[in-house]
Amino acid sequence: MSEPSVTQAAGLPVISMRHTSAWPLALVYSVLIVFASLFPFDGWRAQGIDPRVFLFAKIPPPYWTWFDVNTNIVGYAPLGFFLALALMRSGKPRLAVPLAFLAGTLLSLCMEFLQIYLPRRVPSNLDWVLNSGGTLIGALLAALLEKLGAVSRWSAFRSQWLGEGGAGVLVLLALWPFALLFPAAVPFGLGQVLERLDETLQDWLLNTPFEDWLPLGDFAMTPLSMVTEMFCVTLGLWVPCLLAYCAVRHMGRRVLAGGLLVAAGVGVTALSAALSWGPAHAWEWVDLPVRLGIWGGLGLAVIALPASRRICAVLLLLVLVLHLSILNQAPTNVYFAQTLQAWEQGRFIRFYGLGQWLGWLWPYVTLAYVVVRVSRRQ
Repeated sequence: MSEPSVTQAAGLPVISMRHTSAWPLALVYSVLIVFASLFPFDGWRAQGIDPRVFLFAKIPPPYWTWFDVNTNIVGYAPLGFFLALALMRSGKPRLAVPLAFLAGTLLSLCMEFLQIYLPRRVPSNLDWVLNSGGTLIGALLAALLEKLGAVSRWSAFRSQWLGEGGAGVLVLLALWPFALLFPAAVPFGLGQVLERLDETLQDWLLNTPFEDWLPLGDFAMTPLSMVTEMFCVTLGLWVPCLLAYCAVRHMGRRVLAGGLLVAAGVGVTALSAALSWGPAHAWEWVDLPVRLGIWGGLGLAVIALPASRRICAVLLLLVLVLHLSILNQAPTNVYFAQTLQAWEQGRFIRFYGLGQWLGWLWPYVTLAYVVVRVSRRQ
């Protein structure tokens, strides 16, 4: 963990500033909690329920399951962990656990109150208590690891691998496998949003003068050929490798990082297929274009190993723009639409909003991050 400091002079104390990825991780995880708590964000209306009813209801409620108990505890534990860790890294070790617990408790309380106005969600004081408990467990775990020195060792390890300013890269790479978990029309093809965006705008602007302004109104989408699909798979795997190279300098570490990212991408995509169609069909997505695309992504990752971090950032910018451009000129097929229905209406509905938005937004957030990174002075 880098610690630039102001040199002590004239009896003034040293001012240390710690760069940590815990703050962006805590922010991202808070957004994920809001999505999971309020999705699907429709049907808002006052139902005539007194907000105090759920707060002072009997615990436990008549209907509850151990799955809900464990989910509510585990769901908020990372938030408490990241918040406490961020506060400790920011020079507030004594207040880290209380402030993290208070923040998680208030966030959970806000989510439960808002669920009063969503007919498809049920507010529960038991959920609030369990969420608060999960936040406290995560915060205490962070304090324990800090006391044992594990956090400092991780900070030294991260600084050795990623150097200065690697927090954003680490956060994006940590989110990439979760973005892949939601099924994509093309393996590793995140960010294919134009067609669904056009359908949404059509519903909003139907029978209005703005209906003719829609981007796809006079544009015929062409399905991807086998060669283009292979190219998209190659670019989709090359993107996280280039992102890692933007922070990692040592060539040996780049080899390890690239290999781990490719393995993680293939494994998570297989898991997504198993969740969508069953374990027996986990590898049916690996057809000839995909196999060639995976090898192509590995080959490009090897070729980019000697490139400087700035060149990798410029390459990543170009690859992202090209990848998104190709994907958003192609329609999704019928089989993929059926897969989406299984996620939207079936057993994945609790995670549908999270996975969908991660899959949609990850490449665009990465694109914005790379633009900022490239625009800085070297």
